[in-house]
Amino acid sequence: MLDAVIPPGKLPVELLVDVLAELGPLPPAVLLGPAVGEDACALDIAGGVLVAATDPITLTGREVGRLAVIVNANDVAVMGVRPRWFLASVLLPVGTTGAVVADLFATMRDTLADIGATLVGGHTEITGAVNQPVVVGQMLGTAPDRTRIVSTAGARPSDIVVQIGVAPIEAAAVLAVEAADRLGRLDRGIIRAAAAALDDPGVSVVEAALAAADLGATALHDPTEGGLAGGLHELAVAAGVAVRVVRSQVLWFEPGVAICAALDVDPWAALASGSLLATFDPVTADHAVATLTAQGHPATAIGRVETGTGVRDAYGRLLRWPERDEVARALTPVRPEGSEGRSTG
Repeated sequence: MLDAVIPPGKLPVELLVDVLAELGPLPPAVLLGPAVGEDACALDIAGGVLVAATDPITLTGREVGRLAVIVNANDVAVMGVRPRWFLASVLLPVGTTGAVVADLFATMRDTLADIGATLVGGHTEITGAVNQPVVVGQMLGTAPDRTRIVSTAGARPSDIVVQIGVAPIEAAAVLAVEAADRLGRLDRGIIRAAAAALDDPGVSVVEAALAAADLGATALHDPTEGGLAGGLHELAVAAGVAVRVVRSQVLWFEPGVAICAALDVDPWAALASGSLLATFDPVTADHAVATLTAQGHPATAIGRVETGTGVRDAYGRLLRWPERDEVARALTPVRPEGSEGRSTG
């Protein structure tokens, strides 16, 4: 494995498990540390618990400021904690103008205001190491004590798996712009709806996640790269359980599905920010689904947690864990056989 060239996207899970295992024991103050499937860390501090998350935006140069804020805010919110403070490392390609910088920071400022968080630090740099704007965000929030924290690892056998929000929203928005030249035969209305998906239905799950935590979610997970399929597998690995999913129950964003079909992209494995996976005790699951839906967060039960490992459908067929996100695959230029290269940004 160590000699193999790794394709763009998340690290192979086996490699990630190995490198994390080399970190050794964590100090007692680390209530939740780095692990496959966990969206953030939780640290015991004086007066409560600090929750922190970091994520980059690399697959698109469009709306990177907004996406960096939302994606990192989502990762803190799925721990049951409201995001409050944001740091950003902004890497910009050579040739960037002041207008681009001003627009990027204005977008971050407006998105932070919508979420209720504040930019408190970071780093900015013009560098030849990237060929499009890259923002690496870090979001922080606090909880009064550890009882409020919800982790991906909290799913238990017999729990009901609930999907909140439709998918794939982020994939639709990215592909509608970045692959626009390959969508010529698709209905213009579908393309417009996909391109506008960052706003409608939107990719923030902050309020939905906090509502789910209040309703007693045993686990929360924000599926991003690898889509719903990757998110379900990450949930299963984090909790040491198996998941049985009913494919027909999944909530789909139809413009996103249409964009995926036009580009031969599997919607199950495409960027899924904007949707949320939650597990609930069977006694409370129906009430949680009804309450979330009434609050404006479309939700439905899509499966059940079981003992064992892996993710399977209702007929026992294995749901593949994507090796890489389908959006990354669709947007990676095909190189002639025998050529070599490394993408940046």
